[in-house]
Amino acid sequence: MKNAVVLVSGLDSIALSYYVKYKLKYENIKFLFFDYGQRALKEEEYCCREIAKKLDVEFKKIEIKWLKDISTAYLNKDEEIPETKEKDLEDGRKEIINWWVPCRNSIFILNALAHAEFEFLKNKERYDVFIGVKDEGSEHMKDTTEKFIEKINELSEEATNDGGYKILAPFIKMDKTKIIKLGEELKVPFELTYSCYIENGFENDKPIHCGKCLNCAIRKKAFYWSDVEDKSLYKSN
Repeated sequence: MKNAVVLVSGLDSIALSYYVKYKLKYENIKFLFFDYGQRALKEEEYCCREIAKKLDVEFKKIEIKWLKDISTAYLNKDEEIPETKEKDLEDGRKEIINWWVPCRNSIFILNALAHAEFEFLKNKERYDVFIGVKDEGSEHMKDTTEKFIEKINELSEEATNDGGYKILAPFIKMDKTKIIKLGEELKVPFELTYSCYIENGFENDKPIHCGKCLNCAIRKKAFYWSDVEDKSLYKSN
């Protein structure tokens, strides 16, 4: 049996979970969802729990609220978030630091690796760890690259007793447009995925995006270029 721990939060990771189940044919999947004091916690968690039900997979919530206390990112701050303009998307490097949470992907992956190792130590079952990082183009966060995935795999050999674990990022060479196209093929319910950095509540059991933060701007643009209908709800268009 093929076993997987999938890190879940937003659109990319939810599309990844469908890919892991229906394309890669993993039979046993566990979702790991993190509460790190993000403003969009309720919307993200709701969506990930709904998807877990649809895919009939185990859902586990990990609380690391202390990360909020050392984060300077807008998504951990209770303040007004500036609207992202087209020129901001073109000058992405300047925007990145506003959304950077200290060591976030590393912390997530090591938590997932610990769960995978637990399963092997207790049940002698191997679990692969999946993360939905993608091609961010020339302006990218350092923990979303092929080099990062390579290094974290090297670390896993020394961080675990037996080694031999795999940390996989199948979307690492895809941009968001391609991920949305793939998700459409896999029948991902995109309206039950949340990309927004802040909380906006729900309407008819669907989360509402602000429509103006960096992630909302990227999401809307990717749906436009993918030629896939965007069923997401937005406060602002």
